[in-house]
Amino acid sequence: MDAQTIDNLFARALWRIYQRPAAALWQDGGNLPWNDPTFSARMLHEHLDESHGAASRQAAERAVQLDWLWARLALAPGRRLLDLTCGPGLYAVPLAQRGVAVTGIDFGPASIAHARRLAEAAGVAERCAFVEADVRDYQPETAAYDAALFLYGQLAVFPRDEAAALLAKAARALRAGGRLVVELLDPARIDRKASTWWFADDKGLWGERPFLHLGERRWDAAERASVERFTTLDLTTATLSEIVLCDQSYEVEEMTGLLRAAGFGGVEVYPAWDGLGLYDANEWVVYVATL
Repeated sequence: MDAQTIDNLFARALWRIYQRPAAALWQDGGNLPWNDPTFSARMLHEHLDESHGAASRQAAERAVQLDWLWARLALAPGRRLLDLTCGPGLYAVPLAQRGVAVTGIDFGPASIAHARRLAEAAGVAERCAFVEADVRDYQPETAAYDAALFLYGQLAVFPRDEAAALLAKAARALRAGGRLVVELLDPARIDRKASTWWFADDKGLWGERPFLHLGERRWDAAERASVERFTTLDLTTATLSEIVLCDQSYEVEEMTGLLRAAGFGGVEVYPAWDGLGLYDANEWVVYVATL
């Protein structure tokens, strides 16, 4: 393309940004494109980057969590675990190394591929089944598992009705006495201020070539959910992309009620990750529900 064509494309892209309407709650599903192969590969890089804990917690913190999960879920060699939104297997594989049989579900192709490689390298592939699927579509075996995980706030990226259906699905998958762990942001600590930001980079999560990234966040008070829009302009092709990510918040009473409605008889609540030494522990509430 000649310089004039490129200039026209950039001009149109900038006008689209200027004229953009407000991002709607649950617009286009309200989630990151985890199942897009290129985005999935870039996100895997972030999951495995030990310099930060934005995508996955760092190894030392996961080790502390794994001990806690082992005790709270009453895990033991031979037990079966269902890891919903398992990512690259950073919890599933270490638990399999302790003797648990794990089924991990995620619809990020790069993450599932990495989880399988990780299990092979750890010598526990026979105890690990990693399935590339949307957890909303996946149907686990009924009454087959002793425990289930829904970690790092992933339940909150679904609307309330879908979250309730996922909790009911987890309950059906568990045996009597089985336990589910759900980790969600503490509603008292969620940032409700509107904000915007921007940055440029050569490559990263938002692109494989030089790009300009624009972000905006607002709080929907009526629905008690945040709405973030990530707009990325490819500085080589003038291609504009937009992703809307929503995050549903839950008061403790509401989530406890949802767990009971899903079929769980007992629910224990652990604010601030039960005092574990995680850098962001105070931002989270952990629920342990028993069938």
